[in-house]
Amino acid sequence: MIRGFFRRIGQLLTGASVSPETYETLEEILVAGDVGVTTASAVIQRLEREVRARGADAAQAREILQGILAEILSRGQAPLVTEPPDGAPVVYLVMGVNGTGKTTTIAKLAHRFKSRNRRVLLAAADTFRAAATEQLEVWGQRVGCDVIKHKPGADPGAVIFDAIAAARARGAQMVIADTAGRLHTQRNLMEELKKIGRVAERALGRPADERLLVLDATTGQNALVQARTFAEAVGVTGIVITKLDGTAKGGTVIAIADATGLPIKLAGTGEKLDDLEDFDPRAYVEALFESA
Repeated sequence: MIRGFFRRIGQLLTGASVSPETYETLEEILVAGDVGVTTASAVIQRLEREVRARGADAAQAREILQGILAEILSRGQAPLVTEPPDGAPVVYLVMGVNGTGKTTTIAKLAHRFKSRNRRVLLAAADTFRAAATEQLEVWGQRVGCDVIKHKPGADPGAVIFDAIAAARARGAQMVIADTAGRLHTQRNLMEELKKIGRVAERALGRPADERLLVLDATTGQNALVQARTFAEAVGVTGIVITKLDGTAKGGTVIAIADATGLPIKLAGTGEKLDDLEDFDPRAYVEALFESA
């Protein structure tokens, strides 16, 4: 599933002890695997301290390293909100720059909840990008979900408002909204996303239940930049990491969790509708090591 960056760790962590040179090489591997300099340095410093304190050998050092990485990934972990605190529908606002797999992720989420006998509406609130609504409609037909839409260029907030109203009227339990995905460096995008959040809150009487940011694992440190930008601007509740079945090195996920404290809630591992998994920190780390 994951092309790990721990290919050399099995060779390094052998023998009765761990040398200073081994720590340096481990740090280089982490940096090369998209963990980032800051996180990699902190991880290795902690590893060195714990190995010394426990008098651990090389094999034990490997276990300690796994535990450190799993702990980073577990910070702030929380499951997806699937039940509303009142009679209103559960609302997900799905965000991310174009090309991250945002629309496919929405389809996978809709498929997941449809398979659990939930009635799901999709909201086409990316009204600025040509063909975005059509794309969502194609996915809606595939998974069997109605799509609430307006004309191209319409107010995205109005789409969200109407989708929530339609869910109430039709007895739908969930609304999953596609939002604009232009470059994260454009201030007007962030302002639009803030507005969508405010509209959803007014319509629901509470904030949207999930504000999920979709990130492409293959983009490395750029995904970390996006995570920081979106989190500061719009109050992200969780991360969806996509394209872990391709050329992703895997360390980006660790860097994002460490730098933002945001929970990684879902992982996209393929193109099929079922290829969306609840993120399991321990299993993820084990998969990285197993691919060594």
